[in-house]
Amino acid sequence: MSYIPTVLQARELVARYNSDPFHLQHAETVSKVMGELAKEFDPERTEFWAAVGMLHDIDFELWPEQHCVKANELLHELDIDGDMIHAVICHGYGICIDVEPVLFMEKLLFATDELTGLIGAAALMRPTGISDMELKSLKKKFKDKKFAAGCSRDVIAQGAAMLGWELDVLLQKTLDAMRA
Repeated sequence: MSYIPTVLQARELVARYNSDPFHLQHAETVSKVMGELAKEFDPERTEFWAAVGMLHDIDFELWPEQHCVKANELLHELDIDGDMIHAVICHGYGICIDVEPVLFMEKLLFATDELTGLIGAAALMRPTGISDMELKSLKKKFKDKKFAAGCSRDVIAQGAAMLGWELDVLLQKTLDAMRA
């Protein structure tokens, strides 16, 4: 019988396959962002959204060349619920796997995964971190292709389009979720 792990159980699974502090922190950040966004869009499933955010890169540290493909195998072996597995792996759609985000939550994960990295990098450049970061300042960093060059602006923009949102809406909602 497959199961849906709690955020705590998901954190333990992520720690089983990841030891790099950066990867562990990224999992925490995306989990918290997804949990915050769930409060607005799907309050009954906040734990599910946060657990998906926690698990999204479970395979990345050990199998970066098989990202999402290996997660699919791992999560099936661990007997995780199929809906959760789909939600986790589809964040790599068009990048490393051909599983498309279908549900609103899946599209949000696709859109916010890269964006949390960009916002995190921008926060590190500010004496006050993220606490008083404004959309205008974030947009400036987004437009600077040299800044946090590893964060794909195309994926972020594609995610906003998937959601049917203007880029500014995605940037602001993710910024607010990270701030919370």
